[in-house]
Amino acid sequence: MTQTHFGFETVEENAKAQRVRKVFDSVASNYDLMNDLMSAGLHRAWKAYTVMVANLRQGDRVLDIAAGTGDLALAFAPEVGRTGQVVHTDINEAMLRVGRDRLIDAGVILPTVVCDAERLPFQEGYFDLVSVAFGLRNMTRKEAALSEMCRVLRPGGRLLVLEFSKVAPPLEKLYDWYSFKVLPRLGQWVAGDADSYRYLAESIRMHPGQQALKAMMMKSGFNHVDFHNLSGGVVALHVGIRC
Repeated sequence: MTQTHFGFETVEENAKAQRVRKVFDSVASNYDLMNDLMSAGLHRAWKAYTVMVANLRQGDRVLDIAAGTGDLALAFAPEVGRTGQVVHTDINEAMLRVGRDRLIDAGVILPTVVCDAERLPFQEGYFDLVSVAFGLRNMTRKEAALSEMCRVLRPGGRLLVLEFSKVAPPLEKLYDWYSFKVLPRLGQWVAGDADSYRYLAESIRMHPGQQALKAMMMKSGFNHVDFHNLSGGVVALHVGIRC
């Protein structure tokens, strides 16, 4: 049986998705509040930058994967207008439900689909843009998911991957202290769940760094990949263009 990582723990591949689902079932109701607290609001700037880089036009078709509570989907919707389409997807139903309700409260009605990024239920070449924010590191077979994202993009279409990455060396000690000492305590205090936020810190360390992810994307079918470091490499935005 093939094994993979769940944070620092080694688990069977078929067990990881279940474990990740349990984490996000636990944090769904406090997800947005915790994002604001953990990043001191910086996640909003990272996502705003992603929307700017997306540079969407009226009529574009967008697939937002691991869309969760819908931050990017909500921002993309007015950019594509009435003639465009934004599809809001996640493998986790609890997260998707929170996102759907939030979108409806904002007066935005989008297709909302529970689906696995490793087996996307969309036709080849359908989308102009695919986005995944803070979701790729939780996927069991990242290469398979990236290949699927490439498949559903039209030739010349773009993939945006916003994800925690390898922080600049001068920040490493402070970042490690914050990740392993502060985050779990914050998770326990706000969400009553230290373990899920300990997993968050561990999963970031196990995720490929900037150059490794770039190589992985190119191997998955993207003929041009670039990345933008944000906040000293705490986060990176990778942009891939389908050949």
